[in-house]
Amino acid sequence: MSRKCVVCGKKSLSGNKRSHSNRASKRLFKPNLQKVNIFIAGKKSKEYVCTKCLKAGKVRKAI
Repeated sequence: MSRKCVVCGKKSLSGNKRSHSNRASKRLFKPNLQKVNIFIAGKKSKEYVCTKCLKAGKVRKAI
């Protein structure tokens, strides 16, 4: 399973890491994902959700 937000679909993006001499090498920009218990279609499930969706209240947490 890929590390992807189940609500908004946010996932890792690729880009360049730049050194002091401006040489480029590949790197990954990873989203801030948390594994939380949430309700999806009335069922309790443990899924990855980004903190932006959690803060905005887009998911209902399961206790």
